[in-house]
Amino acid sequence: MQLTLCFYAALRERAGAPRLVCAGLPQGLSVAELKRELERRHPELGSLAHVRAVLDQRYVAEETPLRDGQELHLLPPVSGGQGQAPPGDRFLLSATPLDPAQWLAAVAEPGLGGQCLFVGSVRDSNRGRPVVRIDYEAFEAMAGPEMQRIFEECHQRFDPERRPDRRLRLAVAHRIGAVEVGQPAVVVAAASPHRDSAFAACRFLIDTLKQRLPIWKHERYPDGSCWIGDRP
Repeated sequence: MQLTLCFYAALRERAGAPRLVCAGLPQGLSVAELKRELERRHPELGSLAHVRAVLDQRYVAEETPLRDGQELHLLPPVSGGQGQAPPGDRFLLSATPLDPAQWLAAVAEPGLGGQCLFVGSVRDSNRGRPVVRIDYEAFEAMAGPEMQRIFEECHQRFDPERRPDRRLRLAVAHRIGAVEVGQPAVVVAAASPHRDSAFAACRFLIDTLKQRLPIWKHERYPDGSCWIGDRP
C-alpha cells in the first residue's frame, strides 16, 4: 500500500519537506499503526503520539483504516481562505490586520441586544522570553470546513431550535502570516437577544477553535524561535 503524507508547521520542519510518499505499507493499516511505522522509518519525526490525522478535511480516529492511494494530512497539536459558514455566520483567515470593531458590527442586529467581543493580541513576552512577533500558519483547505462545524456545534448548544428569541449571530477572524506585538491575532464576536448566550457562545468559540482549528503559532524571539504547542 502507498500513501501520500502531508506535514505542517513543526512536523514539516522535522520531516524536511511538506510531503512524503510512503510505500510498502501493509493493506488496511490504521492511523495509529501508520504513526508507529513512521516513527520506526523516520525517527527524525519524533513521537507522533499527539499528532492528529485528517482525511477529506475531517479529523479521523486512530483506529481508522487507510486505503491505498490516499492523501493523509498529519497535524501537530494546534496552537490555538475564507470558509463557508451557516447563514449569518462569518469566518475569515486574514493576511492583513484585523479591525475588532468591523467584526462586532458583522454580528450586530437591532433585535440582538447582547453583543460580546473577544480579541486575542500578541503579547510582548511568553514563558519568560521576549517576543518579537508571531508567525501564524494555517491548513487553509480545512480551516473553513472545521470552523463551520464549530459554528454548528455552537448553534446546537445555545440555540438548538433556532428560535427567534434565542438566535445567535457569530463571527470569527484569525490572522495568518506575521503578526507584530500588540496586534490582534484572533477576533471572536457573538450576538444574541440575551447577554448570557452571547457570553457563552463567545467563550465556546474561542475555547473550541484553540483546540481544533488547524492553525499554528511560530513565536519569534531576539535569539531564536519556537513552535507553540509542538510536542516532539
